[in-house]
Amino acid sequence: MTNAAFLPQKSDVWWIFLLQGFAGIILGLMLVTEPGATVLGLTTFLGFYWLILGMLALVQVFVDRDTPWLWSLLSGLVGILAGVLVLRHPLFAAITVPTVIVLILGIQGLAMGVLEIIAAFSGGGVGPFILGAINVVVGILLISSPVAAALAVPIVFGVLLLSRRRTGRPGVSGPRVSWAKPLAPPLLRDS
Repeated sequence: MTNAAFLPQKSDVWWIFLLQGFAGIILGLMLVTEPGATVLGLTTFLGFYWLILGMLALVQVFVDRDTPWLWSLLSGLVGILAGVLVLRHPLFAAITVPTVIVLILGIQGLAMGVLEIIAAFSGGGVGPFILGAINVVVGILLISSPVAAALAVPIVFGVLLLSRRRTGRPGVSGPRVSWAKPLAPPLLRDS
């Protein structure tokens, strides 16, 4: 008896994964070789994205009656304001946006670390304590020097994009997945 639910299906959209790989390689090379220009371009793209989303949220105020109009109005105004600011001051935004993201990640790392340390003292063991301590240290480092960390972000992301394997996860260096092999346990396969 063949158990077809466990057998992998060949995908007809293999070219999407090929395009994702090419885009990752191109973006990774751009971030490693010209991080300033690439971040400036990505920030400009982000400005257009926020501007368009803001305009669509304002349209949603009048068209969609299921969504509360106040939230659509507020998100539309904030999106338009953020998009215009980023597009009018792209160099300032190229430093500010990554710095704010680094600050948010630092605060999040600090909070997660403290909660993991509390969990470790509540009977969680030594593992949560070690992870919590690492999160606290990384959070403090990010908060103490957010601009320096933000300047390193493009190069780090570029290296991560270039180190992607076939699994689609950054930095995974384990055995590569063969799509020709069945995923079913040996007892369920036909010989």
